[in-house]
Amino acid sequence: MAERKSNALKVFSGNAHPDLAKEICGHLGMGLGQADVGRFPDGEVRVQIGENVRGADVFVVQPTCKPVNESLVELLIVLDALRRASARRVTAVMPYYGYARQDRKDRPRVPISSKLVADLITSAGANRILALDLHAGQIQGYFNIPVDHLYATPVTVEYFRRLKAERKIEEMTVVSPDTGGVERARAFAKKLGVPLAIIDKRREDADVVEVMNVIGDVAARTCLIVDDMVDTGGTLARGARALKEKGAERVYACCVHGVFAGDAISRICDSDLEQVVTTNSIPVCPDVQQCARIKVLSVGRLLAEAIKSIHDETSVSRLFI
Repeated sequence: MAERKSNALKVFSGNAHPDLAKEICGHLGMGLGQADVGRFPDGEVRVQIGENVRGADVFVVQPTCKPVNESLVELLIVLDALRRASARRVTAVMPYYGYARQDRKDRPRVPISSKLVADLITSAGANRILALDLHAGQIQGYFNIPVDHLYATPVTVEYFRRLKAERKIEEMTVVSPDTGGVERARAFAKKLGVPLAIIDKRREDADVVEVMNVIGDVAARTCLIVDDMVDTGGTLARGARALKEKGAERVYACCVHGVFAGDAISRICDSDLEQVVTTNSIPVCPDVQQCARIKVLSVGRLLAEAIKSIHDETSVSRLFI
C-alpha cells in the first residue's frame, strides 16, 4: 500500500487547456488534480497545489499557446510548486511547444528561443517532457532530460484512411508545403500508400510567402497538404491555389497545431481548400468551431496512453504507426 501511494499518478493543468487535461483524465479513469492557478492583483501568476503530491508521479498538461507568455509562465510556476512539494517525478506534457520556430540562428543577431524555453522548463523542475509534433525534431536535443516526442499521425492518418475507405477521397497525393516539411509529408504518404509532391516556395517575410513551383504529379488528383501547424493560413491558401493551377481536383490540408492567428479563418474560408483537419492540441476557439471547413480531431486518448506508458515504465513507441 505504501509503495502504491508513493508512486501515485496525478495529472494537473494550468489555464491554457483545461478541457484537454480533463479529457486525458477521463481516458485514464481519474480526476484532474486540484490546483489554484490564478493571478495577484498586479497580474503576477499565483499558484497553490491543493492536494498532497509527495512521492507522486505528476504530469502537468499545459500547451504554451496563446497567450503564449502567460501559458509559459504558468507552466514554469506550477512545475516549481510541484518540485517544492516533493513530487517524485514531474513531467511537463506540452501538446504545443511555443517559441519553437526560432530553433536555430538562420539570420544574424537572432535568438534560439526554443533552447531558452527548454532551459527554463528544466530549471523550473521538470524531470521529463512529453511533447507532440515539435516544429523541429532537434528541439529534443535542447533538453538535458528525457523527451518523449509523440506524433499525431495515429489520429490524423486514421481519419484520412477512413475517408479513403468510404471512397470520399480517391487518387490522393500528399503534398509538403515546403522543402523543410518533406520528411513529415513523406512519412504521411507512406502510411497512406500514396505518392508525394512538394511545393517549392520562397518566404519573403515572416508572414509573406511566394509560391514558386510544384514538384510532382497533382493533375486530376485530390491533394492533401501536410504541415505541423497553421498560423496565419497564408502558406495553405497560396499552396492550395498553386495546386489548383497545376490541375488538382480537390485540396485538403492537415496540421497538428491549429494556431489560426489573425485572419487565418477568413483566409481559409476564401481559399481553394475543401477542408482543413487539425487537432485539439490548442484550445478550439469559437471561430474555428463555427467554420464548416475546419475539422478538429482529439489527441486526448493518444496523450493519455502515453502518460500511462510513462507511468508504468512501458514502451511509448507502441503508439507510433
